[in-house]
Amino acid sequence: MRPILSALLTLLAACCAAPAFALSSDKEQPINVEADSVEIDHKQGVSVYKGNVTLTQGSIHLDADIVTLYSRNNDIEKAFAEGKPAHYRQRPDGKQEDVRAQSQRMEYYTGTGKLILLEGAHVWQEQNQFSGNRIEYDVERSVVNASMAKSGKERVRVIIQPKKKSSGPAPPTQP
Repeated sequence: MRPILSALLTLLAACCAAPAFALSSDKEQPINVEADSVEIDHKQGVSVYKGNVTLTQGSIHLDADIVTLYSRNNDIEKAFAEGKPAHYRQRPDGKQEDVRAQSQRMEYYTGTGKLILLEGAHVWQEQNQFSGNRIEYDVERSVVNASMAKSGKERVRVIIQPKKKSSGPAPPTQP
């Protein structure tokens, strides 16, 4: 179960313009879930965590109102998170800042390796921002798709900050 949730949260980090990878030790850490209540149906393979849900694994941190895990034979097939909005953050290897994401709903499908952020989806990596009504990431092909709502009210928006120049002395100019 741990590697699948780690993959879910790692994929969220990859929705940015530049690739981001989780701390390599995250997937080896235990998953901790806290909630106001939990209902586990072993026969159906469904676990529903409700009320101020916090899921952590290493540097991964997910806050949502509801997190639902669907499993078969003790393997998670899909995981859904809902919130107003649901929030995610994770520290990528070699980075000083967390990758952050939020949306009203988050869905991850292990069979296809797709992560979908729905309704007011936003991803931040360093100073760059990516937003839309729907952001879909295909981990196998490293493809990000973003789209606006069918009503056409919320268009896709990408903000890419210029790379900061080094603070060293300027090179000499030629006469």
